Amino acid sequence: MIETATLGSDLKICRIINGMWQVSGGHGHITPQKAISEMDLYHKAGLTSWDMADIYGPAEGFFGKFRQNLEKSGHDLSGLVGLTKFVPNPVPMNRTIVERAIKNSILHMNVSSLDLVQFHWWDYDDPRYFDALYHLTALRDEGKIKHIGLTNFDTIRMQMMLDKGFVIVSNQVQYSIIDQRPQMEMEEFCKKHNIHLLAYGTLGGGLLSERFLGSDDPTRIDLNTYSLQKYHNMIDAWGGWTLFQKLLHTLDKIAKKHHTSIPNVATRFILDKPQVAGVIIGARLGIAQHIEQNKQTFSLNLDSDDYSAIQEITSQANDLFDVIGDCGSEYR
Repeated sequence: MIETATLGSDLKICRIINGMWQVSGGHGHITPQKAISEMDLYHKAGLTSWDMADIYGPAEGFFGKFRQNLEKSGHDLSGLVGLTKFVPNPVPMNRTIVERAIKNSILHMNVSSLDLVQFHWWDYDDPRYFDALYHLTALRDEGKIKHIGLTNFDTIRMQMMLDKGFVIVSNQVQYSIIDQRPQMEMEEFCKKHNIHLLAYGTLGGGLLSERFLGSDDPTRIDLNTYSLQKYHNMIDAWGGWTLFQKLLHTLDKIAKKHHTSIPNVATRFILDKPQVAGVIIGARLGIAQHIEQNKQTFSLNLDSDDYSAIQEITSQANDLFDVIGDCGSEYR
């Protein structure tokens, strides 16, 4: 059975969301026609929610073309959900700039209204992000946006937004067995204010898998995607490769116990976290796909022994909240 969650009052999403950062470069050559065709396999399997951004190269255009193909073939589009991001440069956030960006996303995605716009801002010292939120709220009230979410904002900034009356339904943050910073402050805050978390980095770009079980610390050549490079750095900050191997061996034992895989265990661990509505798993469209493996996560139930075994390893690691700061601090 496909698990779903609801953002806000009415946006129903699949709890495993197909991530489209991987089509923007640095993850292998993507052939547009092949990628768009493969999106149909995810859709037919029930994995009908997609995460993208205006800065993810052709991602919004791929979604728009795929949606157009479904429409032409007479398919029901009611379950198809497109979550995008507004990631502006630090310039004056006037109505024209914000509206133009939203109109471009609407055009690229072939929709009349955006399901969810997840706003990201690079510099907290530049308060113009409040201007952007003001205009996004106006566009939501006009029906161009259904819901407003955030990407990589910390708890302090979320409180400031709520204090100004902005309505936020979600925050997309890094959340994995390695990086459990959201549970320090953000989860309780989000629970209080009915805000959900969308988690990325849950599989460490593929590091949390059997592929790296028992392997030596990979070299730069081995880390052949942007994701692998990014999350290898996170492992270094967390505790290093030796401790990571202990974690992988523990996850492998749990996976074998449940007749499943390490990625499934890592995904289920985060899906079970309070306030997590969905986990974003990158889709290297036309290169590699793990549709059936991803779906197996929904039938996995971890028990108290599993959580204790994982905790035994993670308790030996560095506290990334102390090392890096709250969610999103790594980008600022």
